[in-house]
Amino acid sequence: MISAWQFCPYCGARLDAREEGGRSRLACHSGCGFVHWDNPAPVLAALVEYQGRIVLARNRSWAEGAFGLITGFLERGEDPMSGAAREVKEELGLEAAEVTLIGVYPFARKHEVIIAYHLVGHGQIRLNEELAEFRLIAPEKLKAWDFGTGPAVRDWLARRGT
Repeated sequence: MISAWQFCPYCGARLDAREEGGRSRLACHSGCGFVHWDNPAPVLAALVEYQGRIVLARNRSWAEGAFGLITGFLERGEDPMSGAAREVKEELGLEAAEVTLIGVYPFARKHEVIIAYHLVGHGQIRLNEELAEFRLIAPEKLKAWDFGTGPAVRDWLARRGT
């Protein structure tokens, strides 16, 4: 179990490892009922098709030459499909159309679950402050990678027969 939690956020008592729901979880020592389920965070990924090409972007915190799909966290109460369109609008300034689910992928390394969509972007690309640069790649030249959003790229390419 990977968690930095030591104390109950409700009563302040120590958290102890115990079996809950068939797994070892941190639970309140005082018995107030708090259990830290430590569920993975839902992350949205958008494979954006723009003018017949795929948008890959580099986050400002990433190394030079490292590009990926548009991603962001799902907001409370938000529909995942709408959230993917929101992320594309926020990060690229594009309106989303034809949004379709590619798939759902575990990303254990970051304790996340990725919900990936393909969408067609319309408008003028305007990067927000999170992104340093972007590239437009012809779909037939796009290559999947082995981690994170790469499996979604692989599945999208396979469906296209690329």
